[in-house]
Amino acid sequence: MIRQPSRHCTVELQAVPARIGHVRRIIAAQLRYWRLDALIDPAALGVTELLANVHRHARPSKQCTVELSVLLDQLTVAVRDEDPRLPRIRAADNWETCGRGLALIAALSESWGMRPEGGGKVVWFTLPALTPAPEEARALRTYWEPLPVDGDARTTADARTRAGGATVG
Repeated sequence: MIRQPSRHCTVELQAVPARIGHVRRIIAAQLRYWRLDALIDPAALGVTELLANVHRHARPSKQCTVELSVLLDQLTVAVRDEDPRLPRIRAADNWETCGRGLALIAALSESWGMRPEGGGKVVWFTLPALTPAPEEARALRTYWEPLPVDGDARTTADARTRAGGATVG
């Protein structure tokens, strides 16, 4: 059952350190707009790791696309770049300061993966998109309650007030 229509956002950028912070802010704003505030930190952390990998390893260019999509109560975050080489998970020692990005993605996500695409590749991860709080769901249901059709102005005004509408008197 689809509870909400699908939602989608795409950002194209050069994966350079100065742009990564900008993309994190875009992601945070988009997730707030979709009322998925609880996913801001894990999504931003995952995107930061994937963009850092593009910055360090992608050739011939650092051009990439970040894509967010919500469908069936799941947020998918994907990063596409032009380098056809698929990344490898490395077993990092306790003292290593890099090389843990994909292991971190695996730990914070519900699922993740990679695939070749159009001469480059896509690395993606998913997070469970939380459904609205019960109060929000009740407010949406109340707003869409049908108005009475009996023509009684008082009943109609009372129904509009319950539904959040204004009455003009």
